[in-house]
Amino acid sequence: MPNPVIEIYTSPFCGYCHAAKRLLKSKGAAFTEIDVIAHPDRKPEMIKRSGGGRTVPQIFIGETHIGGCDDMMALDRRGGLDPLLQG
Repeated sequence: MPNPVIEIYTSPFCGYCHAAKRLLKSKGAAFTEIDVIAHPDRKPEMIKRSGGGRTVPQIFIGETHIGGCDDMMALDRRGGLDPLLQG
C-alpha cells in the first residue's frame, strides 16, 4: 500500500511550521508544503479543508485533517502518527 499524501500549509516565519516539518522529516515522511504567504490564493482552501482553521500549520495526512503542530505532536505521543504515515 503506498504511503498517503501529506500536505502541510505553512508560512516561512512560523516556528510551529518548522517544528512540524522537522517531526515529519524525522519519520522519513515526504510531504508537500503549501506556503500561504507565497500563495495567498491557497489560504481559503486551507480554511475550508480544515473546517475553519486560520492558523498555520494545518496538516493533512491523506484525507485526515490532523490539525496543527501541537495536535500532530500529541498524536505522535499517543502512538497514532506512525500508523497514519504508513497508510
